[in-house]
Amino acid sequence: MLGIGTKNIGIDLGTANTIVYVDGKGIVLREPSVVAKNTKTGEIVSVGDAAREMIGRTPASIVAIRPMKDGVIADYDTTVAMMKHYIEKALGKSSGKPYVMVCVPSGVTEVEKRAVIDATRVAGARDAYVIEEPFAAAIGAGLPVMDPTGSMVVDIGGGTTDVATISLGGIVSSRSIRMAGDKMDEAIVYYVRQNLNLLIGERTAEKLKWDIGSASIEASAEMGTTEIRGRDLVSGLPKTTEVSATDVATALQDVVADIITAIKETLEETSPEIAADVIDHGIVLTGGGALLKHLPEVIAEETKVPVFIASEPLDCVAVGTGESLKSIDVMKKK
Repeated sequence: MLGIGTKNIGIDLGTANTIVYVDGKGIVLREPSVVAKNTKTGEIVSVGDAAREMIGRTPASIVAIRPMKDGVIADYDTTVAMMKHYIEKALGKSSGKPYVMVCVPSGVTEVEKRAVIDATRVAGARDAYVIEEPFAAAIGAGLPVMDPTGSMVVDIGGGTTDVATISLGGIVSSRSIRMAGDKMDEAIVYYVRQNLNLLIGERTAEKLKWDIGSASIEASAEMGTTEIRGRDLVSGLPKTTEVSATDVATALQDVVADIITAIKETLEETSPEIAADVIDHGIVLTGGGALLKHLPEVIAEETKVPVFIASEPLDCVAVGTGESLKSIDVMKKK
């Protein structure tokens, strides 16, 4: 049975952001998955928003790190410290130990899954369970996952893009690729360096992506330009330069193409009945990457299937992870 008197929680432990859902309260916390550590003493200086502000701006003794990489744990001890901080912040230090449901990408190995469960227990959970990201996203998006009808969800997060067709409470076919928000930012940094001789940081690249980024080169032609600041690679001095929406769209083409390939491969693996259901109901996009301008239109054009963005794309995985707490007894038997 569920813990009595203790709120059980769902955690969307993302590469870019961590979102915490508390049973009965909904989403209570949304912060970046960043930890600032003192390299000399090993102590945690700050977590979340405060740590994110330090990226690229720390002295030699402090390093701001993202302990999750490509949707899995890259730095175990730092991940434990981050989860402990978020669990305490969500529930308060005096609360009992909660049962925790954590989402993982669909392509993770058993070892990676075990690392997430162990880290969650060490961070203060009474027990921990994992749920696959696209399944949680489908629940959060309100798709009929338990019905004998096929649904398709594409969750574009920070580290991974998870694509899955779902029917009768399970994943029928899926793909998890390490092409998502972070790779988009890296592609913009690389393009600006190669074509504009300007070195920019990942936060500038991310801002460019949201301000004038587009999945379509044609559509980006009408989106204008914006100013960015960085370091001139020729003179080595700070410089301000103009970058166009077409530049950003060009930089993003390879990542968008890889996401579309993963969608097509997943569709090719599904049965004709589920493929027919997907054509009827469309593909649902979730995750931060779903907000890239013109992405639904580009995917629809390539797959010939209607594409929709979920109503709260950033929260779908966390809400689905939290909703699955209601059937935690079923999860325990897995």
